[in-house]
Amino acid sequence: MLEYIPYGKTGYFNQLVTDFLAEHSHIRPFYTYSPVHPDFGAAIQARQGFNTPRAELVKALEQQYASLEPVKAVQDNVTALLQPTTFTVCTAHQPNIFTGYLYFAYKILQTIKLCQELKQQYPQHHFVPVYYMGSEDADLEELGSIYLDGKTLTWNTSQQGAVGRMHPDGLEALIAEVKQSLGYAPHGAELLELLNKAYLEHRNIQDATLYLVHALFGRFGLVVLVPDNAALKRLYIPVMKDELFHQASHAIVNETMEKLSAHYKVQANPREINLFYLQDGSRERIVQEGGEWKVLHTSLTFTASSLEAELEAHPEKFSPNVILRGMFQETILPNIAFVGGGGEIAYWLELKQLFAHYGVPYPVLLLRNSLLLTDQPSMQRMLKLGLNATMLFRPTEDIVNDYVKQHTNTSLVLKDEYTAVEHLFDALEVKARNIDVTLVATTATERKRALKAIGKLEHKFLRAEKKKFAWQTDQIRGVKNRWFPAGSLQERKENFMPWFAQEGPAFFDRILAALTPVTDQFTILGEE
Repeated sequence: MLEYIPYGKTGYFNQLVTDFLAEHSHIRPFYTYSPVHPDFGAAIQARQGFNTPRAELVKALEQQYASLEPVKAVQDNVTALLQPTTFTVCTAHQPNIFTGYLYFAYKILQTIKLCQELKQQYPQHHFVPVYYMGSEDADLEELGSIYLDGKTLTWNTSQQGAVGRMHPDGLEALIAEVKQSLGYAPHGAELLELLNKAYLEHRNIQDATLYLVHALFGRFGLVVLVPDNAALKRLYIPVMKDELFHQASHAIVNETMEKLSAHYKVQANPREINLFYLQDGSRERIVQEGGEWKVLHTSLTFTASSLEAELEAHPEKFSPNVILRGMFQETILPNIAFVGGGGEIAYWLELKQLFAHYGVPYPVLLLRNSLLLTDQPSMQRMLKLGLNATMLFRPTEDIVNDYVKQHTNTSLVLKDEYTAVEHLFDALEVKARNIDVTLVATTATERKRALKAIGKLEHKFLRAEKKKFAWQTDQIRGVKNRWFPAGSLQERKENFMPWFAQEGPAFFDRILAALTPVTDQFTILGEE
């Protein structure tokens, strides 16, 4: 069962996202291709004019996959990247432990589905889905927790720096909690074997995530790209050198932000230098002070010549921040489309002129698919109450209040009473003006007091009537809490594991079949 609701009517997406999908005139200048009717042919043509380093990319990927179980679909796609008629569709995400949120899987599956559809539209070309791992992110608070069985499980570690380089020590405790919650399920043992192999048999989080994502999505031909790689970073040296010594991105992106911030909240602010210095255990900003370049919170200091020598010798130690990361991705991949969430779309909108400055093709931007997964028992309860899933996107008490008002035999909305009070005080105001004009203000005060009293009565009537519908309103609240945990969208809170434990790999097939890669509609997917 599939239902749809426009993103703008869900109440969970900001104005920038809804305007992006509507191609509003305020936002349209900041991206190249329509997000709902994209010209993929034009994106392919633009990419063909760019010298993508295909041989270096394929060599790095072959080395990356050397220790993993070969999957023919992946091997074929990696090899195909050598051909000038092969292009990628990319999504990116940090290596959250156990994949983090449900939408991690949705982004990847949407990327896969789009490649399948593009192959049908452009049979002369080949399209490879790519997951770009943001393994250099250092936000452990964001990446080190999952939500399971109504509680947050957090990885207790004192490690710092890039999360991808962290050792998975201590994750045994979290896997044990997953076992306690899901080990009994039909595919619980399969899930636990995946987690154990990924996190207890690999040296760091990025290798663990590579293994896990490859095991889950490799059969679809998904290629994982780990950018924390000296050979790949070497391809970006010209841009990084320009950033260190000329700092063009700061002025370019600031100019865009000034225009964008007239209508929307800015997502990412550029620094003078948008590069970090990366070491095991730390990822710190590089700043210029006079004729020296310093790495914050360390004793490292470089002159111009020593900094250039360091970049040439160890490009892997230089890590692009959010301003330069996207262009790195588009430099090393023959990419035509990027699938991102609302926050990602917001900062990509700041970068169009930066791409133009460096002559890098700007991709089609697509908002990632959002889904609500409904369960059969909850849906049955809603149907008995005469409600559908789309109604539950509204605030809980609004749903409850409307339900009670529609089903009560008592008039709870005191509209006539409000009107009577207004008429009464209109007449009193006329009298007050005739007697003493200073009494008009007193009359207005009493009008407000009377209307407020009616409002209080209306609220008490509704509250009393709700008690008669306690069973129904409890059902509504129960389903709302189940589908929107902690008041959030399910996909922004829940992890994929409970569904995988029940359905196994077929869960991803079910999601894949339901996805519409290019859409402005939120999807509600019921159980089969």
